[in-house]
Amino acid sequence: MEELLLKNIHKENSQDIDVYVAGGGYQALRKALSLRPEDILNEVKKSRLLGRSGAFPVATKWAMARQESAEPKYMVCDADEGEPGCFKDRLLMGRDPHLLLEGMIIAAYTIGARQGYIYIRGEYDSEIQTIEKAIAQAAQSGYLGNNILGTGYCLDILVYRGAGSYIVGEETALLRSMAGERPSPRARPPYPVQRGFLGKPTVVNNVETLANIPAIVQNGGDWYSKIGNPEYPGTKLFCLSGSVNRPGVYELPIGVTLRELINGYGNGVSGVLKAVLPGGVASGLVNDLDIKMDYKSLVQVNSLLGPGAVIVMNTDVNIIDISIDTLRFFAKESCAKCSVCREGIRAGLMILRRFERNEARPSDIKLLRNLRRLMYDTANCVLGQAALNMAVSATKLFREEFESRVRN
Repeated sequence: MEELLLKNIHKENSQDIDVYVAGGGYQALRKALSLRPEDILNEVKKSRLLGRSGAFPVATKWAMARQESAEPKYMVCDADEGEPGCFKDRLLMGRDPHLLLEGMIIAAYTIGARQGYIYIRGEYDSEIQTIEKAIAQAAQSGYLGNNILGTGYCLDILVYRGAGSYIVGEETALLRSMAGERPSPRARPPYPVQRGFLGKPTVVNNVETLANIPAIVQNGGDWYSKIGNPEYPGTKLFCLSGSVNRPGVYELPIGVTLRELINGYGNGVSGVLKAVLPGGVASGLVNDLDIKMDYKSLVQVNSLLGPGAVIVMNTDVNIIDISIDTLRFFAKESCAKCSVCREGIRAGLMILRRFERNEARPSDIKLLRNLRRLMYDTANCVLGQAALNMAVSATKLFREEFESRVRN
């Protein structure tokens, strides 16, 4: 099918505004600024676009922010991309930065924001330079700043360099980080669309979500809703890595099977397949290649689509080692404010270490599963809720490997 998000990345000098405009870039912005914000909201609603990491309707979030009376309002792009195995946003920002900017400007206009921020991980130094250059080009060409395209609408966009914290994938933690506070999630409600950055209404969307907006405005919500999967319209960027012959970023309809993704686009597994993490380290392992890569299908097998970070593992992988490495990652990245998460991860590591040393108790598999259930029900944010997903799914798919480590 025709690419919507990756269509420009192979063009020479694709980062340059002249190349972007020559390919039809910023025409959607011109159209949007001739419409009422309510009309744009209606088209986004008809498109049925879901946020490309959390599956929340984009139009609903925008409408909630727009109806808030408090001023100013803020538009924030989450470009931190801290999920291991995820590199799609880096590709978009590095090769087609004006697509992100155009989507972000339209979003800001729709919700009534006059200030935007791109929160990007500090390690993305090259992409930061590219984005900042694109912002300067857009301002010089009249697409940013005061009186955009002579319409009277004003918007500035600033880049905020993050410090490499995984927890800022949770939007309230990200907004606290921007305000100079400790990046830990806060209780909701109020939601960021009601009280976000500096206590004002704020919309947070990620790079991939905003990159869909120009096509929706240009072609209409009905057009977009007919692309790909009727239940989950549009395309999804899948980051394929690990034990595959052709890793990369592939733009496909939501609902494509793992078999088609890995064999049809990744040229098959390197070695013999063991398992797949379909949505990064917070998702549960699966080994059925006929599973559909959509939100509902993966939840039904106790996994997640998440940002689409598909990590393939072959039989050379030691599943207990990987489970420990994953939990060590969460231990390092947890904000540690929530005792359930902090102590739960520590307890989970103690259990897994016993398996590593061949000293596990007969009750340890059940104990690990009960711990995961407790954390899912009581942790303060998704990090704590999902930290044990991978390890517990491993005990189900590869129970014999764990049982072989139980001491007699």
